[in-house]
Amino acid sequence: MSAETSTARAALPEPAAASPLRLTLVLGSLSALGPLSIDMYLPSFPSVARALGTTVASVQLTLATYLAGLAVGQLAWGPLSDRLGRRRPLLAGLALYTLGAIACALAPTLPALAAARFVQAVGGCAGMVISRAVVRDHFDVEDSARVYSSLMLVMGAAPILAPLVGGQVLRIAGWRGIFGVLATLGVAAAALITLALPESLPAEARRRAGVADTLRAFGQALGHRRFVRLGVASGAIQAAMFAYISGSPFVFIELFHVRPERFGFIFGANAAGLIAASQANRWLAPRVGVVRAMRGGIAAALLAYVGLWLALRSGAGLPLVLPALLVGIASVGVVLPSGTAAAMAFFGSGAGSASAVLGVLQSTCGALAATAVSALADGTALPMAGAMLACAAGAAILAFAPGLPLRARPEGDAPRGS
Repeated sequence: MSAETSTARAALPEPAAASPLRLTLVLGSLSALGPLSIDMYLPSFPSVARALGTTVASVQLTLATYLAGLAVGQLAWGPLSDRLGRRRPLLAGLALYTLGAIACALAPTLPALAAARFVQAVGGCAGMVISRAVVRDHFDVEDSARVYSSLMLVMGAAPILAPLVGGQVLRIAGWRGIFGVLATLGVAAAALITLALPESLPAEARRRAGVADTLRAFGQALGHRRFVRLGVASGAIQAAMFAYISGSPFVFIELFHVRPERFGFIFGANAAGLIAASQANRWLAPRVGVVRAMRGGIAAALLAYVGLWLALRSGAGLPLVLPALLVGIASVGVVLPSGTAAAMAFFGSGAGSASAVLGVLQSTCGALAATAVSALADGTALPMAGAMLACAAGAAILAFAPGLPLRARPEGDAPRGS
């Protein structure tokens, strides 16, 4: 990137002032829609399978279609947010999300449910991709790492509450009622955006790019080797979590005979570990650098998933399985915010497009991992554990290979309003 380009972007108007606390709460709530949409219906997998006349392994594929929708949708919302500002695409995405949730509630067959989940994800991912861009609008790389960690504090409440709420809604209103609740949350999120999120990309700073320019911006991001390495490495650790999310209903409810309404307590404990790690990362990343923090989290995940594999292979019970899962899932709280901050630091005014590419990389990793768990299903917990271990090993190879700066700020645009 040329010095002239960096200087020009650094001189762009500052975004509208907003309270960091309010930004964290609003953006965290938006980002939490993704975990809520995934985790709330996990306890219903056996019920959906019975109601639609299929298997739990087939129902697991609806998670893969949701993750595929996240990947596809971000390709649209990122460039749109660079062109139209952040608020309008957010509201449009939430409208599509709500319609998708309603379609899920009415789905008569598993293919119809999978298609509706895809649509729901395409709309819902607007909050994920644009939230990253809004953070980049306001903060530099080190401050971004702290803000992303704060977002995970808000987001982390979702995996704790979602399975518990989902289990109770399942008991009272059935699995279709869960999607009714998600549709209501989509409407509430749209109201929150309207009332509490100021526009962070001034009109004069927006890109007036056409399709060719958008594709060129995607190509530039994909051609940035360190950006891609950081995105895939952090995405692989997140993918291990999605392998766990996909396989855990069968492993705990069917194999370990945990009641659906109690399944949420196990899920919540792991989410609490993720929250604690993300808050530790707010202190850690500025002191050791975001890349070192990411590497530490990946190393912890790899060791934890080796332990998980050995425990399950030997037929160990929950007392050995749960601690390994706790450490592995908690590592996401360090790896994801640090890796995201390091990757996004390479881009300034095109943060929406870069965030879209980053989201596609991370969501594609998750979709592949969830699909692998379903495709390799053999009636044991080993496909889930094997997918998680493979993801962590791949992340370690990418993160520890030479070529990533450890402490120096990556080259790129200075943020506006840092």
